[in-house]
Amino acid sequence: MHRPVVGIIGNSHLINDEYPAHAGGTMNSEAVAQVSGCLPLLVPADPKLVSVAELLEVCDGFLLTGGRPNVHPEEYGEDETPAHGAFDRARDAITLPLVRACVERGQPFFGVCRGFQEVNVALGGTLHPEIRDLPGRMNHRMPPDGTLEEKFALRHVVRFAEGGVFHRLMGAREVMTNTLHGQGVKTRGARIVIDGKAPDGTPEALYVAGAPGFTLSVQWHPEWRAGHDPVSRPLFEAFGAAVRGWADGRRPWALSA
Repeated sequence: MHRPVVGIIGNSHLINDEYPAHAGGTMNSEAVAQVSGCLPLLVPADPKLVSVAELLEVCDGFLLTGGRPNVHPEEYGEDETPAHGAFDRARDAITLPLVRACVERGQPFFGVCRGFQEVNVALGGTLHPEIRDLPGRMNHRMPPDGTLEEKFALRHVVRFAEGGVFHRLMGAREVMTNTLHGQGVKTRGARIVIDGKAPDGTPEALYVAGAPGFTLSVQWHPEWRAGHDPVSRPLFEAFGAAVRGWADGRRPWALSA
């Protein structure tokens, strides 16, 4: 029996600052294979190499990963500034139409960090270039030094809406998460429901209202220790169930209705 396929969106990367590559974190593949129970397939997110139509046909679901490059502000009608950081326009050209297609088809996707921001932008939302510069906001960025364990350590609470999708999935109104992002949601896209926030008001969990499939997305990195963390595991398990449902012709995913 073949496992359903999850396309893991890769990021453009230079090895030794000179050799171009498409890269994906090992922990993303481990979470998809070991917790979601699906076959991880790294996607070179470049419209010169793949098309959205091909990806929708080959893959049963998609993991929209985190990444150092940010969504280009032109995608939400703003000018580029130094605060917006590095970009990956090829990834923008694949993921934004891919999200819109999946929403309409009911094909499952799970957005993580940059992926969370992509979902918002794909549906017409905007982003703050630097959360920590806003009055009253904490620094959500990854600590610059330390081990991976220290960088991915749990750093703040996320509070979910009473009775919302994430509350029901987790069985808790509040959870502890890591935080490794500089940008964040400024205005919500059409049909975007912000279902969880950090104590400083930063949006941390969302889904697409009325979408016929799994659209859950989070601003933190649940792929870290996904098989053991009590917050990460139910997310990847639910995503895997949704992907299997799509592959078997069963939809929608119940909690996202």
